[in-house]
Amino acid sequence: MRRGSTGTSIEPDAIELVALAEQLENGLSAVRRDGGAAASPVSGVVRISAGEGFMRPLAQGLVDLRRDYEGLRFEVMSETRLVDLSRREADIGIRTARSSSPALIEKSVGTFRYALYASRSYVERRLRGGRLHGDEIPRHDFVGFDGSMSALPQERWLSANGATRFPFRSNSQDAQQVAVLRGEGICLLAEPLARAIEGLQRIEVDRELPSTPVFLVFHRDLRRVPRVRVVVSALESALRRGLA
Repeated sequence: MRRGSTGTSIEPDAIELVALAEQLENGLSAVRRDGGAAASPVSGVVRISAGEGFMRPLAQGLVDLRRDYEGLRFEVMSETRLVDLSRREADIGIRTARSSSPALIEKSVGTFRYALYASRSYVERRLRGGRLHGDEIPRHDFVGFDGSMSALPQERWLSANGATRFPFRSNSQDAQQVAVLRGEGICLLAEPLARAIEGLQRIEVDRELPSTPVFLVFHRDLRRVPRVRVVVSALESALRRGLA
């Protein structure tokens, strides 16, 4: 580290050392997870990384799985970034984008389909009959993500179809759901998640809605590890049912 008149800077060699230390930490963490499975073939820690939208069904499925395999323990990380599964930052990832790493196995488990939802109060005030014509979109209020997430399929669809009125934006899906339920506007939500939220009404629209593929991803070296194999199988079944 070097201090100068313009502030503190990090030498290139130091940056490489930090990256190496992170790799070592990930590797040691993976070794500890692997070593904890000695007592039973299906026991030990499984670390899973997924977006916030998967958290509720994911947690429910894992809790149910522990009824059959009490030796399993889970570390579930809600993340917007894609963790490096090839370096074992996590054992399993649920993703909506493909990976180019040959070290990973990807299983296509279905498609996230999106639909428009609003509170019953918004429908009564602004959308009698629960139908929205495409040319009416610019006149309605919407709940969306903040500008840092403009590349998401939901945001691209809203922009392409003329949505400009956003009284509420957030990078938190929980915050979005509260805003929609309170009547702040219409929101483009994943169908499997929105169906479980009491108080939302689906809005029919005469435009094709977006969708995105979902993949279950894990390191190729883990395909024969019993605890990982059991969790992958359970998650694959649950995701296929939920996304059907």
